[in-house]
Amino acid sequence: MRRELPPLIAVVRVRKRDEWVLPKGKLDDGETPRAAARREVLEETGHNVTVHEFLGTLVYDSGGRSKVVHYWRMEAGGTQARELTSDVRAVDWLPLDVAIERLSRSYERTFLENVGPLAVGVLSRRLKPAKVPAAAKALLANRRRARPTIAPQPPIAAPLSHLPVPAESMPQPAASDTVADLAGQEATSMLAESAEFVPQGDGPDRGGDSPSTRQDDRHTVPRERRSLVQKVRNWFGRVA
Repeated sequence: MRRELPPLIAVVRVRKRDEWVLPKGKLDDGETPRAAARREVLEETGHNVTVHEFLGTLVYDSGGRSKVVHYWRMEAGGTQARELTSDVRAVDWLPLDVAIERLSRSYERTFLENVGPLAVGVLSRRLKPAKVPAAAKALLANRRRARPTIAPQPPIAAPLSHLPVPAESMPQPAASDTVADLAGQEATSMLAESAEFVPQGDGPDRGGDSPSTRQDDRHTVPRERRSLVQKVRNWFGRVA
């Protein structure tokens, strides 16, 4: 594969049958399949490659015998390093869908349809950060400019009247305050017991008073007030 977006896959045109096939070849004596694959790709495409993960195995019949081919994902260098081998007429670097259509053998097309998307996806994810950083930054900047700015809201303090107050922190009344409060309560109680309500009206049906009754009230009310004041004074004297 060539490191481009989208990644390009090498297919070679062999002289023997004038077919388009995936690069491959036979092992030399003492050679491992991985080393043989790297050498054959260099000979048939002219590019040095870096070998990555194993993709799978393809088995097919050829001349009454079974052939077994192992494939790895490889990444080719940017420039051609050597001339093509004599049994290869041409090499093309094609996108995945075009490479599948270009292959002459049905079993190679089926194999590439299955492993090709995986290989292309891995290389595409690795190339995107290096190939499109400027476009990504511009897109992110545009989104940030279009996003509305929301000012942070200050925290809302709870009203002091709603906050619980520990009992120990509440002010405790002094002894003199307690006596004064009791005196005020007792005086209020005495006033309530001693006061008399005299309704005002215009006639007998509405609680009205005759002239003689109102004359007596003018003398009765001062006496009641003096009596009430004397009671309060006597009570304060007992408390003291």
